[in-house]
Amino acid sequence: MRGSAPEDEKRFHRPALRRSATAVAAAVLLLPLSGTPSATARQPRTDALQQAFTDAAARFHVPRSVLLGVSYLESRWDGHGGAPSVSGGYGPMHLTDARTALARTPEFSTGDEDARGDDARPHKTPAAPAQRAAQRAALPAELPARLRTLARAAALTGLPAEKLRTDPAANVLGGAALLAAGQQQRGRSASADPARWYTAVARYGSQGDARAGKAFADEVYEVMRQGQSRTTDAGQRVTLAASPKLTPDAAQQKRLAAPADRSAAAVAARRTECPWNVACESVPAPYEEFGDGDYGNHDKADRPEDQRVSSIVIHDTEGSWETTLKLIKDPTYVSWNYTIRSSDGLIAQHVPTKDVAWHAGNWYINSHSVGIEHEGFLAAPDAWYTEAMYRASARLVKYLSRKYDVPLDRQHILGHDNVPGTTTATIPGMHTDPGPYWDWAHYFTLLGKPFRATADARGGLVTIRPDYDRNQPAYTGCEKPGDACEAHGSTAVRLHTAPSGDAPLVRDIGLHPDGADSTTGVNDTGARASTGQQFAVAGRDGDWTAIWYLGQRAWFHDPHGHRVAVNAKGLVATPKEGRTEIPVYGRAYPEKDAYPDGVPYQAVSVLPYKLAAGQEYVVGGRMRGDYFYAPTFDVTKHAIVRGEDVYYEIQLGHRVGYVRAADVDVQRSGS
Repeated sequence: MRGSAPEDEKRFHRPALRRSATAVAAAVLLLPLSGTPSATARQPRTDALQQAFTDAAARFHVPRSVLLGVSYLESRWDGHGGAPSVSGGYGPMHLTDARTALARTPEFSTGDEDARGDDARPHKTPAAPAQRAAQRAALPAELPARLRTLARAAALTGLPAEKLRTDPAANVLGGAALLAAGQQQRGRSASADPARWYTAVARYGSQGDARAGKAFADEVYEVMRQGQSRTTDAGQRVTLAASPKLTPDAAQQKRLAAPADRSAAAVAARRTECPWNVACESVPAPYEEFGDGDYGNHDKADRPEDQRVSSIVIHDTEGSWETTLKLIKDPTYVSWNYTIRSSDGLIAQHVPTKDVAWHAGNWYINSHSVGIEHEGFLAAPDAWYTEAMYRASARLVKYLSRKYDVPLDRQHILGHDNVPGTTTATIPGMHTDPGPYWDWAHYFTLLGKPFRATADARGGLVTIRPDYDRNQPAYTGCEKPGDACEAHGSTAVRLHTAPSGDAPLVRDIGLHPDGADSTTGVNDTGARASTGQQFAVAGRDGDWTAIWYLGQRAWFHDPHGHRVAVNAKGLVATPKEGRTEIPVYGRAYPEKDAYPDGVPYQAVSVLPYKLAAGQEYVVGGRMRGDYFYAPTFDVTKHAIVRGEDVYYEIQLGHRVGYVRAADVDVQRSGS
């Protein structure tokens, strides 16, 4: 049974759309574009974008709630200053022009890094750089329809492509035209009932992929049921009224689902490990030998029977969806468990979660984690992540959290940039994705675990929690070394040696072994605390708060009225009484006596950071040291080494680290 239309959809009857593209274009050109204030305006109207949705809905006879719902799932109504998304989409409606947007996009990582991170198997650089360069072509010669919707919108509206990219009101018109055309192509009238637009919404999201389109449409209708209201990145207040009884037209749902359920792709999708409410397909990574005693690109295992899955690592691909799927099929390349597409949230699974993918650059983390790549770039060209991808990713992470009992906090849901180096030598080469522009606060809200205060100022801890849109620290190096990055909302706060913005940034002696100060480089994580991370309070001075960080006191600006952290409480580790300092490790390997004959001892290498007496670090988990020995293609030679040494994972700095339980006392913060 369909729900009734909201009141604003009942005001007039909308006749069926029966216009040619030329007629539509002529009509649109008569409509004033309200999204861009005049050059002489003192204050931009904060309701201009809301009015643009109303005007576009009326012009193209699309229910306003449908237009708002689709736009929310694409961009959360943000315009991003005309910058493209990671899949080349522009504006609130995410009209795609990938050829233009990604012309200057950096390539995917070269594959010569050691994503496995295991000393037991010598790292080999791939021997075919020319072939790999060709394989990393940024975009295919023929773009799929989902990457070129802006040209279609330009044809339907008669508006220039540049205007559709940069003018929010024009962009909304283009999206409305696409929805109306999709409705007409299926012989359906431009109904005032939002329930009857299900198929058109599905087509808008996926441009022909029935499984991905259905998942996209289901998410849009969930947004419409719940309702949303927010202030955009341009200061526009937009509201979508809730319609809790709204359900899509049952006949349209059935027709859209039936072909996909009978397809070979759907059969393969049923073999994937994904929640039921996402679109998921199988794109297997190869497990094969390729000569000279080498193999790739992951290891067979039997998790959680042999090892616990205790973390999930969030990556971005630094390349397009098409390029990423080519690379995962290369046995000489690295691997990860899942990739998520930006345009519609389609998920591809590559490596079963019971097996160990080579993604984090730290073998201990790999052995105990699942890696999820997200189509996108951490910095350039100011590429933003769609709401469809955030939501699909959150659904997948919640599913994996339940399956493996992984806590939903920032010491178990890690960014690749939070993974520690295995040894001192590997620290400078560790990856920095998804970077300071990934919206951890929004992501954890979608996970159902928003970051809130759990104590007063006596709790002893803080959870980093800046307002993403307002928090815009200066970064350099997004496109060229040293060049300033465009202003952008950020998830991170900067750390100083004293309570002053003029004080030097704190040093990371692992990242800068020459003793140099940390920098504002977008890939320099040495003086950065990120949303959701928790630290022990080391002092307060007016509008500044200090935390214990990499063995030193680090200060961040935390002004009254615009706090960037909230108070918290929990367990902390501090050096045992009588110890002046204790070592930190990048992996929790067992002691030497635990290794049987035939399994080489893996040294528990000390990192260059020292934790001094009186310092406290938030505890993320307790584990007994283990090591997965898997240097050969022959799984009969694999082994799990379990030791007696016990470790705690701690929030060391921007990255996590490990300390021996024998070296620390664990107690409640604030005690």
